[in-house]
Amino acid sequence: MQVLGVVGPDARALCERIAPHLDGRVAVVAHRPPESESASEPASTEPSPPDGIDASYAVGADGTWEATGRDRSLDGVLDDLAATADHALLVGFPDADVPTVSLGGADAERVVLAADDASEAELDDVLEAVAAADPHVTLETLIERVKASPRAERAGAIATFTGRVRAKDGEADPETLRLTFEKYEGVADERLRTIESELMEREGVEEVALFHRTGTLEAGEDIVFVVVLAGHRAEAFETVSDGIDRLKDEVPIFKRETTVEEDFWVHDRP
Repeated sequence: MQVLGVVGPDARALCERIAPHLDGRVAVVAHRPPESESASEPASTEPSPPDGIDASYAVGADGTWEATGRDRSLDGVLDDLAATADHALLVGFPDADVPTVSLGGADAERVVLAADDASEAELDDVLEAVAAADPHVTLETLIERVKASPRAERAGAIATFTGRVRAKDGEADPETLRLTFEKYEGVADERLRTIESELMEREGVEEVALFHRTGTLEAGEDIVFVVVLAGHRAEAFETVSDGIDRLKDEVPIFKRETTVEEDFWVHDRP
């Protein structure tokens, strides 16, 4: 799922302008400030659900739906959307670590384009920014991708692997706070696709999906996913194991570890 933020006056108007030009399903996620916080363009007038109810959904006969709830972060909402949406447009999240269009001089964490207002933003430039954004991928994203394979009717098993940021190897080890990953641009993605293709040549393996996140990830966050769609569980489990081993051995992704004591590139260690 490609993600783009828009901040400033008429941010939602720009999202509505570009949405028809995006292929696939488009979701808009809008910031609703607390009642005590002033906002020139509140994202929603939907009230919070009553006490004791954490989420409330309304579904119409034509498939339209509305929802409101509690205790969801922006990252959590994007994770929920990633399996079913192709694009997510964020309205009014200046602190989000996503490429963002700034309107009217509004500040944001990662401004990639700026315009005076929604009508002045160059449509082609905005669409290019959406296409260039790193995709938001979850394990569920990849599971849905392999399920949609034309070869899925021959498969009776899906096996997965998730690698995550481990805080400690042993009780006496210094705590790991975060890991930072950088990839050899172009080469890493090409190698991932090659490994997928070669693993799919195995007897009984129908689809393989590999994904490795980059950037800074905190302790407990997911790093890497391997998903295999296969005829039976034996070849599914074997291919998942081989897939993560080959990814770690063959894909040029570099890791920097930050612990409570030091900060270092892992490949520099003896």
